[in-house]
Amino acid sequence: MSSEEVTIYHNPKCSKSRETLARLRQRGIEPRIIEYLDTPPTAEEIATLAGILGLPLSELVRDKEYRELGLPENADDSSLRSLMAENPRVIQRPIVLCGGRGVIARPPDRVDEILS
Repeated sequence: MSSEEVTIYHNPKCSKSRETLARLRQRGIEPRIIEYLDTPPTAEEIATLAGILGLPLSELVRDKEYRELGLPENADDSSLRSLMAENPRVIQRPIVLCGGRGVIARPPDRVDEILS
């Protein structure tokens, strides 16, 4: 598997994200790393990620961080995508994409689901 096939939306301060990256590297995969706090996905990219993951947008939100920021409850999808793009720390991590499939790797061994 070539490294171009795998992308990780990574937060180096997150232990689960670091564990997932290490798991990929143990398999000989050097993924494309997007440190999404430094390079946040756009609202459109967030919509694409949700589609690849096959999840509603609400599943991509870290509830605690969302509440801590005082973001509006019951936001519609369009508003939620914008809020996530403007406040990337509320996005679940790590997100790993491979071959048109994706997973939120919590726990890190979930990444195996898209690599096999």
